[in-house]
Amino acid sequence: MSSKKSPARAVRRGKPARRAPLSRERVLRAAVELADEEGLAALSMRRLAQALGVEAMSLYNHVTSKDDVLDGMVDLVVGEIEAPEVGGDWKAAIRRRAVSAHAVLLRHRWAPQLVVSCLNIGPAMRRYVDATIGCLHAAGFSYALADRAWNAIDSHIYGFTLQALNFPLAPGEYAAAAQQFLHLIPPEQYPHMHALSRLVIDGKHDGLQDFTFALDLLLDGLERLLERNKAAV
Repeated sequence: MSSKKSPARAVRRGKPARRAPLSRERVLRAAVELADEEGLAALSMRRLAQALGVEAMSLYNHVTSKDDVLDGMVDLVVGEIEAPEVGGDWKAAIRRRAVSAHAVLLRHRWAPQLVVSCLNIGPAMRRYVDATIGCLHAAGFSYALADRAWNAIDSHIYGFTLQALNFPLAPGEYAAAAQQFLHLIPPEQYPHMHALSRLVIDGKHDGLQDFTFALDLLLDGLERLLERNKAAV
C-alpha cells in the first residue's frame, strides 16, 4: 500500500484558514448586516459576537458599549449617503443628497429612528453635515438660514421615510382598500374624500406619496428665499 497522503487528506490536516482580525469597522459592519437581516431588536452584544464567531468580551476591545455600536452603525449608514459638493449648482446637489438619503434609509430600515433620536457626531456625520452647510453657504445662504434650510429638508427626508416604512398598505393595495372603505365616506357627508377615493378605485390616480414632490417644493421655496435675500442686500 502506498504511504503517500492524498491531496484531500493533506488539506483536511492542514491549518484552518485564518479569520480576518477583529477591528472596530468589522464589528460595526457585522452589526449593520445583522440589523438589516433581522431587525434592530435582534441586535445584542452576544448575538453580534456569535455572528462574528468570537466571544462577546472580545468586542469590548473595539467598542465600548452597545450604544457605541449603535452610534457607529449610524455613522456607517450616513457614510453611504451622497454628500453635496461645495460650489456649483447647490439646488441639484442638495436634491441628490436628499434622494440618496431617502434611498439609503429605505435600505437600512432600522436606521431612520436611530438617526432622529440619537446625537450622532461620528466622522461620517460630521463630513456630511459640514458639506451640506458648506454647499448652502457657498450658494449665498447665511449660516443661520443654511441651518434652517437643511433641517427643513431633513425633516422631510426622515418623516417621509418613516411613513413609507410603516404605512400599512403596499402600493398595489390602495385601490382595493379605497373600495373597501368607500362606504365609510358617503359623498353627501364627505364629498371630497369620496371623490378622491373614486379616482383611486377607477385607476385615474395612484394615490401614492411622492418623495420628490414635496422635496422640489422645498427647494423651489428656498431658491426664491435666496433670491429675495440677495436682492435686499
